[in-house]
Amino acid sequence: MTRSASKQGMLSELGAVPVVADALDPDQVAEAVRTMVAAVRFLEEAVLGADWTEGVVLRYGAFYGPGTAMAPGAEEFELIRRRKFPLVGDGGGVWSFIHIADAAEATVAAVEHGSRGAYNVVDDDPAPVAEWLPALAQTLGAKKPMRVPRFIGRLFAGEAGVVMMTEARGASNAKATRELAWRPAHPSWRQGFAAAP
Repeated sequence: MTRSASKQGMLSELGAVPVVADALDPDQVAEAVRTMVAAVRFLEEAVLGADWTEGVVLRYGAFYGPGTAMAPGAEEFELIRRRKFPLVGDGGGVWSFIHIADAAEATVAAVEHGSRGAYNVVDDDPAPVAEWLPALAQTLGAKKPMRVPRFIGRLFAGEAGVVMMTEARGASNAKATRELAWRPAHPSWRQGFAAAP
């Protein structure tokens, strides 16, 4: 997701399906999330239900690193730096992250020797929003994020955004590391974020 239509080409070249939306517009974010969730469910059902031996689904964590929305100077980092990415509710939603370079390596490993099935391509350190968001703000030299109640969060990010901030559950990369002979070079967002700015 990007706010800038001019970045669509770059995202397409990276293999993403770009969606132009304002991250602060609840309706646009909700529509982008609905589209993505529907596409992922359809893809997983199609691949895992297919009558073939080669069907691999990769579920990626939240991307960060060069060329992503979470990179120095990019949208999310700047929102956090300017305190426009609030901590909603208790911030208990658990996120899993993955550096873009690690995601690329896992994808190659899956293509070369992945078995039929689904793999979580994430780092080793899923963390609640209440932990990673203040840590990232500190890394960026920003003040702690504002904390807002759920009903205010809905105004910023819609119901889908509030659910991500409060109810999301992280993922384990155990199957991917075991079966793909892959390990993330950035095992934790903690070191990865610190190296990015």
